[in-house]
Amino acid sequence: MKFVAISDTHCRHHQIKLPKGDVLLHAGDISHRGRKDEVIDFLKWFTKQKFEYKIFIAGNHDFLFEGIKAKELAQLIPEGVTYLFENAITINGITLWGSPYTPWFYNWAFNLPRGKLLAKHWAKMPAETDVLLTHGPPYSILDAVHNERHIGCVDLLKRVEVVKPKVHVFGHVHEGFGKKENNGTKFINVSQMNEEYILVNKPIVFEL
Repeated sequence: MKFVAISDTHCRHHQIKLPKGDVLLHAGDISHRGRKDEVIDFLKWFTKQKFEYKIFIAGNHDFLFEGIKAKELAQLIPEGVTYLFENAITINGITLWGSPYTPWFYNWAFNLPRGKLLAKHWAKMPAETDVLLTHGPPYSILDAVHNERHIGCVDLLKRVEVVKPKVHVFGHVHEGFGKKENNGTKFINVSQMNEEYILVNKPIVFEL
């Protein structure tokens, strides 16, 4: 199966040219501030993309998804689109699991203090996860900001080292765009924008 992965489009999705594939993944920050009109515009675009499976998670900009009631969420998500929130989907024997949480940063959406609270969420990741979709990166992997400070999540890294997914897709740190392999896992930062919020990066394709 061919996966096409993007993240951090921040309402600029209409300007992205997607290569062909079977599964389209979006690792969060579909919007600027998570306003409903921004989210609806993204979902209308997302559902029209010619992929058999279209899967996304929220990011720290996507406030609408934080605390949304189940009934409203069900009405919001179009048919043919999958929203992952600490749950899994299995496609042709490949299990994907997604979560939006990131370490605390200026009180954005889905922010939690580092340590026990975040570790509790990562513990929900199934041991059989093949493709992990998180908004933020694990610590020290494609997570360095402009001053070369690492801002990824230590507890996420610990859980990834236990589960050992085949692929870990994330965004959040715009400066970290790229790929890296470590201990059998392919890590991919698919942020479409650079640190100045300019759309400069292309979608990344991988196969399983």
